[in-house]
Amino acid sequence: MADRSHGGHHTMSSTIKVAVTNHEPAWLDLPAGVAKTIALITEASSHGCKLIAFPETWLIGYPAWIWTRPVDFDLSVKYVQNSLRIPSPEMDSLCAAAADNAIAVALAFSERRGDSVFIAQALIDATGKLRMNRRKMKPTHMERTIFGDASGDCLSDVVDVAGLGKVGALSCWEHIQPLLKFHQFSQGEQIHVAAWPALNVFEEGSPGFWSMSTEGCLALSQAYAVESGAFVLSAMTVISEKAIEMMGTKGSPIMGAPNQSYSAVIGPDGRILAGGPGKAKSENEKLLIADIDLSECTKAKTFADACGHYSRPDLLWLGCDESKKEIVRTV
Repeated sequence: MADRSHGGHHTMSSTIKVAVTNHEPAWLDLPAGVAKTIALITEASSHGCKLIAFPETWLIGYPAWIWTRPVDFDLSVKYVQNSLRIPSPEMDSLCAAAADNAIAVALAFSERRGDSVFIAQALIDATGKLRMNRRKMKPTHMERTIFGDASGDCLSDVVDVAGLGKVGALSCWEHIQPLLKFHQFSQGEQIHVAAWPALNVFEEGSPGFWSMSTEGCLALSQAYAVESGAFVLSAMTVISEKAIEMMGTKGSPIMGAPNQSYSAVIGPDGRILAGGPGKAKSENEKLLIADIDLSECTKAKTFADACGHYSRPDLLWLGCDESKKEIVRTV
């Protein structure tokens, strides 16, 4: 069951140094992806960071072709074959890297179970223990041609991590799901990882949605920070011309052109503290590093605590089923 308490956090220093990636994945190549992940974990630790956050399906990259054509057997087979299993030697290596570098890792990946894949996230603590593994509740639109749904266990994903506080994560357009977000808030989240795929700056006249652009998704991350009173590590993905050629998406309104990725660290009042498109904007292939002070979460919630003094459970409440539904159940 999810922990609904807002107190009882671990004692920690007043500030925590965090890192957010702003990098390109090793597309459809799990060994290369694991190697790059370990290198970034090591780099973040060398800067004194206690947490590093990765974007949606960092391992093994987002299947961008699904927005151009719904079926591509060759790429789909390669995608499944390179997706990360849990448990696996690859995950063991990632957990060992977290422990070796004394840093927590908020990972995002395509998870393979049998011959099915799921958009997934995991939290590894600084001792190398896998503390949380969740799947995206409902893949968005064309994502359903590749990925499966999650079960109820995707809901209880905020964990209290020594030296960090309460950390949780959602993926992409889960940030427009009001009930899912409220459930997340109810777990007393202090640091939220918002994982995004490759995004492009919105162009007027484009057939695409502003809400699927760099600006739109950054706005969703900022809104989440305001609503939750938590810090948001908004991790976006870089896509290059080489990846576009490999996946055959050139010219598509979605992931059809190389991008400048704008990962950001956002404060509990919604302001961008580091990264984004501003003066200290994110740079591709460079870690975004910032110091955060969790007392700012308390400060924000003295004005509005959506699951505390600013709620009315006598009028409005949320029901949920957090149990995992297996395909075979013995009765």
